[in-house]
Amino acid sequence: MIPVAEALERLLAGVERLDEETVALHAAGNRVLAAPIVAGRTHPPFDASAMDGYAVRADDVANVPARLTVIGESAAGRRFSGFVEPGEAVRIFTGAPVPDGADTILIQENADRDGAAVIATETVSVGRHIRRAGLDFHAGDVLLEAGRRIDPQALALIAAADVPAVRVVRRPRVAIIATGDELVLPGEPRTDDQIIASNSFGVGQIIRDAGAEAIDLGIVADDEAAIGAALDRAVEVGCDVIVTLGGASVGDHDLTATVFETKGVELAFWKIAMRPGKPLMAGRLGAASVLGLPGNPVSAMVCADLFLRPLLAALQGQPASEHLPRAVLDGSLGENDRRQDYVRAVARLDGDGDLIVTPLTLQDSSMLRMLAQANCLIVRPPFAPALGRGDACRVLMLRTIG
Repeated sequence: MIPVAEALERLLAGVERLDEETVALHAAGNRVLAAPIVAGRTHPPFDASAMDGYAVRADDVANVPARLTVIGESAAGRRFSGFVEPGEAVRIFTGAPVPDGADTILIQENADRDGAAVIATETVSVGRHIRRAGLDFHAGDVLLEAGRRIDPQALALIAAADVPAVRVVRRPRVAIIATGDELVLPGEPRTDDQIIASNSFGVGQIIRDAGAEAIDLGIVADDEAAIGAALDRAVEVGCDVIVTLGGASVGDHDLTATVFETKGVELAFWKIAMRPGKPLMAGRLGAASVLGLPGNPVSAMVCADLFLRPLLAALQGQPASEHLPRAVLDGSLGENDRRQDYVRAVARLDGDGDLIVTPLTLQDSSMLRMLAQANCLIVRPPFAPALGRGDACRVLMLRTIG
């Protein structure tokens, strides 16, 4: 068995970023930028009012009350085209262009309307409540660098910059092959000896969350020819990664390793000093990376988080390393053995903003309910000493707190 760090290093050795492609902005969410985003337009494109009120000249309201003649209206998308002379005002709304001649905004709470006139009841300084043109950015500014994943905030920024299409890294294509005579899909007829196939659903979502395309090739029987045919199919459809689920151990019905050898998979490793997930295989089949995940549900999900996510990040040109924040243990953990342990736990923030983690009582690798309750994994190195309440530890976050 090899250490987790060495296994990850072997998995990622020689992995290169995939090719680029151009996609329309509406299809760019969760993709990774292959080129910087340069603003195509200044934003805001004009001096705009930040409040509802009246566009006025500050000198005209230096002494209050001051009576001004309202000569028109400026609304968002429909500016007032005239000029504000001394003693005049323009009714204006949030987001509307500030008319020429006006240099400040008298908010409506500080104004009384009297027919065709408005009476200012408070003074206002020059530039008050005006968002200047280019306050956010100017045309030609580099707004986002290559390598940024396009999250909702980035997507909104790109749209505001008047960029209708973007250069992104091609989405990795990932084949999922679930193996096992005992598996049936949810809702399908089954015998008392069969179980519901869950791994392909969880791993598939991990793939999609990582910005890749999941191609589910279905459930394959415990048959060398059938498993081999599924691998062939994954290669034929041009998958960048092939993930098998189950059959990675050494039992009489665990055939994945045998098929890998028959098909010429160049193994980088088989079996890792970790818990859960020891029977994990990885290698290459032609141009495709291959991951043979364990069949136990928790093992499959943990291994996908630890190895599949970094692989998909590397294929998209992103850092593959995972930050492990420091946390304070609320509970106790015994001395660890030679395998790196990933303990399912629940993290929370205390009143001081410190991360507090409580290990779950049951850690069996078949218990998905415990995994769904956990929002992090406590990472315990090999031969780590026993820990008690208040001791420091490192965690791998599975989802955000809240």
